[in-house]
Amino acid sequence: MFKVTARTVLELGSELISSDPIAFYELIKNGIDAGSKNGVTIKFDIVLARRDFEEAKAEVLAELKLQSLEASDDEEQDDAWDFEDLKKWLAGKLITEADDLWEEANSLIEAAEDLEELASVLQTINGLNSITVSDTGSGMSLKELTSVFLVIGTSSRKTEIDAALAGGKSHTPYLGEKGIGRLSAMRLGDTLSVRTTKSGESHYSLIDIDWSAFDDSTKMIEDITVTPARGGKKKDPEFSGTQIVIRKLNADWAEKRVGWLAMDDFSLLINPLDKKISQRIVVLWNGKRVNIRRLENSFLSHANALVRGKYRNTEKGPELELRIELNNIGFDHPKEISIETATADVLHGALVGPKAKRRRMNKRDVDYTALDTVGPFDFELHWFNRSILRKHKTTGEFQALRNLLDQWMGVRLYRDGFRVYPYGEEDDDWLDLDKTALKSKGYALNRIQLIGQVEIGRLSNPRLIDQTNREGLRQTPEEAILKETVQFSVERLRDEMNRITREQKDAKQPFIADETRTADLEKRMKATIRSIGKVVPKEHREAVQELELMREEFSRYAAKARERIADMEKDADQMLAMAGIGLMVEVVAHELTRSAEDALDILNSLKRKTVPDEVRQRLESLRASMNSISKRLRILDPLSVTGRQRKERFKLDELVDEILDAHEVQFARHEVQLSVFPPDKPVEVTAVKGMVVQVLENLISNSLYWMDVEKQRKMSREPMLTIAVEDNPPRVRFTDNGPGISKQYKDRIFDLFFSLKDKSRRRGLGLFIAKEAAEHNGGALILDVETTNSEGRFTTFDYQVVGDDS
Repeated sequence: MFKVTARTVLELGSELISSDPIAFYELIKNGIDAGSKNGVTIKFDIVLARRDFEEAKAEVLAELKLQSLEASDDEEQDDAWDFEDLKKWLAGKLITEADDLWEEANSLIEAAEDLEELASVLQTINGLNSITVSDTGSGMSLKELTSVFLVIGTSSRKTEIDAALAGGKSHTPYLGEKGIGRLSAMRLGDTLSVRTTKSGESHYSLIDIDWSAFDDSTKMIEDITVTPARGGKKKDPEFSGTQIVIRKLNADWAEKRVGWLAMDDFSLLINPLDKKISQRIVVLWNGKRVNIRRLENSFLSHANALVRGKYRNTEKGPELELRIELNNIGFDHPKEISIETATADVLHGALVGPKAKRRRMNKRDVDYTALDTVGPFDFELHWFNRSILRKHKTTGEFQALRNLLDQWMGVRLYRDGFRVYPYGEEDDDWLDLDKTALKSKGYALNRIQLIGQVEIGRLSNPRLIDQTNREGLRQTPEEAILKETVQFSVERLRDEMNRITREQKDAKQPFIADETRTADLEKRMKATIRSIGKVVPKEHREAVQELELMREEFSRYAAKARERIADMEKDADQMLAMAGIGLMVEVVAHELTRSAEDALDILNSLKRKTVPDEVRQRLESLRASMNSISKRLRILDPLSVTGRQRKERFKLDELVDEILDAHEVQFARHEVQLSVFPPDKPVEVTAVKGMVVQVLENLISNSLYWMDVEKQRKMSREPMLTIAVEDNPPRVRFTDNGPGISKQYKDRIFDLFFSLKDKSRRRGLGLFIAKEAAEHNGGALILDVETTNSEGRFTTFDYQVVGDDS
């Protein structure tokens, strides 16, 4: 059997209770778990600030040392204090707002007759400072102080929580269950006094603990005697509750610091948006009420945008419902509200993704079953644009709003309405909002502009468990799903903001270059000037000549404008081509990386086998080369410069066959059954060949991704890809048996930056570029909304390669 030293209790407390706010949080939580009818009251009674105590102690000790020197030298020291002046100086350090404590401390100082007694008085005064945490909960009996309070890690509450879980209850009976909250008092001070009672008892029960007694390396835990005792008689036998008094405090609890604690921590302990939670926390400093500022809906009404999410398990599987509201994102626009529901297939693709992809990126392996086991949760995030607040408010209004935003900014996590640390702390970016905002296009949705909370439950989310040290949730597949769900929702909010901006602010009227109309205008101008020249008198011929010069100058400017428009169109086409090739290079890089890693695995396996030295040396050289190639491929920058692409005549069916042949190994690896329906005769087209390749490659890449996702969800599913090449007009119909596209997303899939893939692949460029590339050749890429699968989803793309007149 292990033996435990007394110091272990101190070490355990310092590891588990890592900060003062967490210590108070545990004490408050204990009061609420006890069923306190009036909430929890925290009183700070401070008569001497700790920094003043340390300064006074140093001064008195210095005087004692000087006194010792005088006694040995028989000489009076010039810089020695007059004893009465020293007492006055010390009395001036006392906090007058402490009332009775101030009088007691002042009397002690006055009564001191020498330095030794004054040094002792200082320690006594320091012991007068106290923190009192009280509640009117169920309290504890004398027996329970021994069997429950003095048992670290007691299982009493956990047993009840486990029973509630097994019984399918919706609300947890307790917030805490580890039985270590009483160690919080150790963090705050060296001594602890507990007075508690249950309803119906005639007396209080008491217990006193001096934590400094545990700081003896020679003592075992059983050597420390802590014995509960019967206390005084109660005035009201029906009263119940607990009062914890902590003395010999370890920190300086000045009024200003307590105010900051109330603002930065106590105001955030309880979910401010949960109307079901009505627990009251009262904070007093020397009898004066300390304001705990609440988050009001009137402040949230100033938010420029928001997203609310509900993650639920339904009969059809997990679903995420998002409500996105855009109130004023920086320009005049009507209020925009969109509601969408991401079903199991979308969530699998967006939050989990193909397992092989996660493995290659060294990401945590998140099994898709975590989508079900994570349990239901809610969240809401409000976005504030600080520059907009500054524009539309007076200086005073803006300052008030900014102060509130500074206090509440960040996204916090709450369990059953109570804070889970450290999520939402000033230096905690658990959702990677700042990093994502830096590399995202459009609006910055970073921590300083978001106020949000995520609400989970002990019974509804049993696999979302705290780390023992209160430093966040344990890393589990369910924790990853929770995190990625909120991240996905933030990106959907950004997508909507960017979409509205493109559609309503940045939208430009399309320019149609009409050279015929321009030439006709020039002819009409020329004919009109001739007619005028025939009828005007000779003395006005100079004006006619001036008109002719102006016409010629207009013709030159028109020609230059046409040239510039053509150049701009070529530049746009080249940028489109570069973006498309960049995506293709990335896909090819992934394939080459996988091939290089497979080759390395083979070489490593050969290394372990018995082969001649010469062959071994050559294998080692080859392995080193492959290793170098693998490293280079991992950091390959998916950029490429393309030359000016020209239209050419080629056979569409042969190009499709060529592209599919290049994917033969990939199709085999993904176990894809390929069905190709060729045309009755060759289909010749005149188009930019590279653009056609980009469209088809993107469609193949998308199909492989979503068929992989669907296969992980439905293990018996055999991926099937069907491609038909048709004529009149030349087109390629592209169908797979992945999850398909739901009606709510059918009008969004071609939008710039819109994507439902997992965040490592969520760029939202592929289909946008493919559509632009198709239109470059005069064709079109559309989603066939007339063809659906058994679930009513769209699974077919219709790619018309060139226009009807090509």
